[in-house]
Amino acid sequence: MIDFSGVARVATSARAGLAAMAMLASSTAFAAEGGVFGHAAPGQMKLIEGETPIAREIDFFHNDILLPIIIVISLFVLALLVYVMIRFNEKANPVPSKTTHHALLEVAWTIVPVLILVVIAVPSFRLLTHQLVLPKGDLTVKVTGKQWYWSYDYPKDQGGGFSFDSLMKDEKDLKPGDLRLLAVDNEAVVPVNKVVRVQVTAADVIHSFVIQSFGIRIDAVPGRLNETWFKAEKEGVYYGQCSKICGKDHAFMPIVFRVVSEQKYAEWLASAKKKYASAADRAIALADASR
Repeated sequence: MIDFSGVARVATSARAGLAAMAMLASSTAFAAEGGVFGHAAPGQMKLIEGETPIAREIDFFHNDILLPIIIVISLFVLALLVYVMIRFNEKANPVPSKTTHHALLEVAWTIVPVLILVVIAVPSFRLLTHQLVLPKGDLTVKVTGKQWYWSYDYPKDQGGGFSFDSLMKDEKDLKPGDLRLLAVDNEAVVPVNKVVRVQVTAADVIHSFVIQSFGIRIDAVPGRLNETWFKAEKEGVYYGQCSKICGKDHAFMPIVFRVVSEQKYAEWLASAKKKYASAADRAIALADASR
């Protein structure tokens, strides 16, 4: 009798090798489509790098305006404390001064803080204007926060007409390239270099929709529709999270947006309409049948 066990083992090994090569190829193709943004890195000390005009303006305001002012004021106060400790201790100053006021000093410590606040206020108001005055959008996505996941609605008049839920993947379902506690089962997809208006609400408690790389943070409040916008200039996957304590699984409701080319967005839109719209139709039919 001929023993084919060795051949079977070789065939199995070959299939495993081909599967590994396919997985590697798919991950390589994924990497070629764009980067991964919005997640923390080991040893990170600064803000997550901005990838939209608003996010870069926030980075500039924080890194080039606020931080230098904070550092200078902190060093100045520290120098004053050291000076007072040395100059006015009991040994160096046995007879305490009885000075009650100093007009020039009082004018200085009134005017200087006002000037500092003006330096902070001017770019701050400009940034707020850019954030709150929404430009004409190329696409609108409605986001609904729920305990403890997000739902996305794409309007019918913009080629959508479907909605879907996005839940964090369980660790056993993670694929190569997925980030633990950040990967989701259904990603929101938008085209690159397009103004995306995001309408945010909640179905139960207050959540907060945050994607640092986009420079957006807005509360999701039940019964209220808040709105923000972004324009992603690089293709890739962008991560965010809920930043409002909303219950026991608050830490497990990540946000994932995939930014793709217009062609790939059109392809995704066509497949998503079939996938999610048909699922909604089945749910409605099932609900009608149960009545």
